[in-house]
Amino acid sequence: MRKVLTRLLIPAVVLILVVVGTDFGFAIFAEYRMARSVRTAAHLHFDPWVSILGFPFGTQAARGRYQQVEVKAPAVAHPVVGKASIEATLYVMVATPTSWLIGPDAKLTSTRLESRIIVDSTHVGRFMGIKDLLVEAPTSDSDNAAGGTTESGISESHGLVFTGTPSAAGLNKRVSVSVDLSVTGADHTNLVFTATDVLTGPGTAEEQVADDKKAAVLRAFSTTMPGMKLPFGLTPTSEGARGSDVIIEGVATGVTVPLDGFRQS
Repeated sequence: MRKVLTRLLIPAVVLILVVVGTDFGFAIFAEYRMARSVRTAAHLHFDPWVSILGFPFGTQAARGRYQQVEVKAPAVAHPVVGKASIEATLYVMVATPTSWLIGPDAKLTSTRLESRIIVDSTHVGRFMGIKDLLVEAPTSDSDNAAGGTTESGISESHGLVFTGTPSAAGLNKRVSVSVDLSVTGADHTNLVFTATDVLTGPGTAEEQVADDKKAAVLRAFSTTMPGMKLPFGLTPTSEGARGSDVIIEGVATGVTVPLDGFRQS
């Protein structure tokens, strides 16, 4: 009986492995083709990272309806900050024209679309004139920190910890300040940094600032960064920190967007 079961199970297992492997292979090829299409449509100099989630892929492709698609392009040239990363996540996505290989002229309909623009500490610091800047999420004991993050892991917009050397304020030592973020402008593309206080204690530079220097230090960490356009032109719904990056996110439901709208600047 054991030998009979073995003879029956081996072909079944082999068949399952072939089916799964084939499905996986088609998914990889579809991701590659979509990455090439995004590169063409968004005028990128490299293929972005594309992931089509959900199993089996074949069933999704046959229906032309994809459970979740993620597109990420790191270090894209940006006219204001030099380099910025852009991301988009599309849930229950349908592409038009219908095809399991998404072309650069496709329009994407999604029940929920998340798009993000991300600027790392280095490029934020260069924009501010603080070359050694480090950005961190609000500390749990910060007066401004409301706690919690978005589903994408983005911190609150108040009480971020910025640490660096504000040479414009006449200091040559690293200090830490609390910074609030907000978005302004008619087109919601101006990211405003407002430094509110000098921070000391654990997790900071632990550097005191004299009263007559405090205003200048806060000015050094305060600025407005224009041109922060989200992929597909979404309106920002949250801004904060994730890791050591400043990130702006927009979330919209029931939208149809052209693939060439992934890069806005």
